[in-house]
Amino acid sequence: MLLIVLRKWFGKKEAEFGHTSKGKTPRSPEEIIARIREGESALREELIGNYRPYIAKVTSRFCKRYIDPETDDEFSIAIIAFNEAIDQFSHEAGKSFLGFAETVIRRRLIDHVRKEQRQANTVPYSSFDTEDEDQQLYNRIETVQAVAQYEIDRDAENRGLDIAEYSLKLREFGIAFTELAETSPKHADSRRMLIGIAMNLTADLKLVGMLMQKKRLPVKELAEMSGVSRKTVERNRKYIIAIALIIEGDYPFLKRYIQLDEQHEQGVEGVGS
Repeated sequence: MLLIVLRKWFGKKEAEFGHTSKGKTPRSPEEIIARIREGESALREELIGNYRPYIAKVTSRFCKRYIDPETDDEFSIAIIAFNEAIDQFSHEAGKSFLGFAETVIRRRLIDHVRKEQRQANTVPYSSFDTEDEDQQLYNRIETVQAVAQYEIDRDAENRGLDIAEYSLKLREFGIAFTELAETSPKHADSRRMLIGIAMNLTADLKLVGMLMQKKRLPVKELAEMSGVSRKTVERNRKYIIAIALIIEGDYPFLKRYIQLDEQHEQGVEGVGS
C-alpha cells in the first residue's frame, strides 16, 4: 500500500532538469530547493525523480543488498526521507544537501530496522524467509542483524566525523576541542543555566549572526537577555560558544551530550565531560 501511495504522489517520472517556468536551469540541488521554497513546487517532484538512482544506491548500501525500487518498502521509506530532507535542509548548516539527505535517509531506515527487530520477538524466524529477484532465499532477520551491526559501526564512524568537523569549527573561534573539559561547569545547575544562555543566543537571528560573522560573543546583549551578569557570560564565553555551535550545527551525536528537551531546560551533560 505504501508503494502505491508513493507512486501516485511522485509518479515514475525521471525527468531531467532543464526548463522551468522561469526558463532557468538549476545547477545544484541546493539551488533547486531554494526555488521550491520560492514557490516552484513542481521542482520537488523533478528533484526526487532525478535522484531516485541516488536514493536507491544509499538504501542498498545501508541494507547491504540490492533494493528494488518497485517492491521494497525500504526504498519507499528512503523516498519519504529524501522528501523530508528537502523541507528540513538549511544552507546555514554548512553541509551539502545530498550529504544531509543521506543522513536523514539512514536515520529513517534505522527506525525501520528497529521496528522490525521488535516484531522479530513475536514472529517465527522462518516467516522472514524471502526470495530475491534471482530466486535466492535470504532471511530478513539476518539482514536486520547485519544492519544492526552496521549501525553500530557507522555510529562510531559518524561520531568521529562529528568531532572532527566540530573541532575545525571551534578553531574558527579560537577554541580547542580539548579545552571543553576544562571550561565545562562542574555543577548541573550551572550547565543548565549556560545552555539556556546558548539557546537564547541561537534563538535570536541577529545575535547568532553576530557570533557567526564576527566570531565574537555578544556578551552585553546575552547578559541583559538572560538576566545574568556580564562577568558570568564573559567567564563562560568558550562554553557558551561551544554549546551554541552544537545547537546550530549538524552534529547529531554531540547533541546527545546536552540532551535538550522541548522546554530546553532539563537533563544536561557537559560537552567535555
